[in-house]
Amino acid sequence: MALKRIQKELTDLGNDPPASCSAGPVGDDLFNWQATIMGPPDSAYTGGVFFLNINPDFPSDYPFKPPKVHFTTKIYHCNVNSNGAICLDILKDQWSPALTISKVLLSISSLLTDPNPNDPLVPEIAQAYLKDRAKHDHTAREWVQKYAT
Repeated sequence: MALKRIQKELTDLGNDPPASCSAGPVGDDLFNWQATIMGPPDSAYTGGVFFLNINPDFPSDYPFKPPKVHFTTKIYHCNVNSNGAICLDILKDQWSPALTISKVLLSISSLLTDPNPNDPLVPEIAQAYLKDRAKHDHTAREWVQKYAT
């Protein structure tokens, strides 16, 4: 069942790709995907190209369990830690089988524009975001230049 759903999502991504995002299998392994998100134009991440892995595998009971998604590109963000783990409700307790990889990527892209400093994975970055937004954005842009271009 998971394979059928994954194949359908891959077809849908090809026919109607989400804005500024792409995803697909690594080689022939339909259960191991790589995704790309372009830094949104209205964010500190503009111009960056961020790679993510959807792995080590889609859960065998996907879409009833969320996929494991993490950044492989370093990013200065209060909801992404140094291992690339992402703090996003739909990847945890708010997951629904109605969601797709396309919607997950759009949600992550939206998180780049609108971080959630009230539920941070990296409290220091959340504090920087809340206390000195200009300095936070400057550091984020430096990281984009260093790791995502």
